[in-house]
Amino acid sequence: MKIEEFDYDLPEELIAQTPLSERDNSRLLVLNKQNGDVTHQKFFDIIDYLNPGDTLVLNDTKVLPARLIGEKRDTKAVIELLLLKNLDNDQWECLCKPARRIQVGTVVSFGNGQLKARCIKTADQGIRYFEMIYDGIFYELLDQLGTMPLPPYIHEKLEDQSRYQTVYAKELGSAAAPTAGLHFTRELLEKIKEKGIQVCYVTLHVGLGTFRPVSVEKIEDHEMHSEFYIMTNEVAEILNKTKENKGKIISVGTTSTRVLETIAQQNNGKFVGQSGFTKIFIYPGYKFQAIDALVTNFHLPKSTLVMLVSALAGKENIMKAYQLAVQEKYRFFSFGDAMFIY
Repeated sequence: MKIEEFDYDLPEELIAQTPLSERDNSRLLVLNKQNGDVTHQKFFDIIDYLNPGDTLVLNDTKVLPARLIGEKRDTKAVIELLLLKNLDNDQWECLCKPARRIQVGTVVSFGNGQLKARCIKTADQGIRYFEMIYDGIFYELLDQLGTMPLPPYIHEKLEDQSRYQTVYAKELGSAAAPTAGLHFTRELLEKIKEKGIQVCYVTLHVGLGTFRPVSVEKIEDHEMHSEFYIMTNEVAEILNKTKENKGKIISVGTTSTRVLETIAQQNNGKFVGQSGFTKIFIYPGYKFQAIDALVTNFHLPKSTLVMLVSALAGKENIMKAYQLAVQEKYRFFSFGDAMFIY
């Protein structure tokens, strides 16, 4: 399949720059994956599409304030680091700008030298590996010195940093928010539980793949970066029981989907408590084993996420739905509106 097949025209003014004042007041495009029918709702109407016995699965990863602006110790040149992955103790994989200025041995200083990063290895595509040097507690320093790593298409300043976290964010380690979850409020989640729907959590720390466009012409040649995930035994048990009792598994976001499908693929359609790294790449032709429905945002043209939703709902249905969303002036991407595929 060619990358061009997953392209669509998006006027720039439809890229949401700021979150809505009320999380669950965003619009919801509801897409029936069997026949392609579309209806337009508000996000809080999602509860009408969930039934007692279903299970809603959310990703409880928490975004690190992972963007650091510092200077080279020797030349005072301004350097930006985006922390992507904690490899071991104080060693981090980072996206670095401008990377050409950073070689093995280069030291970058942040704050008043409270935090220093020494380059220990270089790689392609702006990736550098650093050892962090500091006194005290690293994550406290990061809270003090770092900012939220908003996607490059967001140009407005985010006044309230908590709006780039889900209300249930818990496990620190993500380089980006699992944005489908941003629409949920605590109140809405309580109402969903009261209706008899199980709510459970997996963890996937969103990594480098989120920031990388697909650069190959044939999508089959694209290689996904790996991301760390966790599912507990307790959650695995809930999901297996849901399947046995003919309930539906509704995944919130492509990140939760990647965890669920990775585990189901490895265990003959069953769920087991496990953790590890996944490089699963879901595109049309993929046979889903875990999820029945998906809550998701609108994704970038030609991205692996457009490919994932096309695998679930059919490419033609998705492209028509996206075209309609543009016509109806839905808000797109991280702070934008949502889509429910069932």
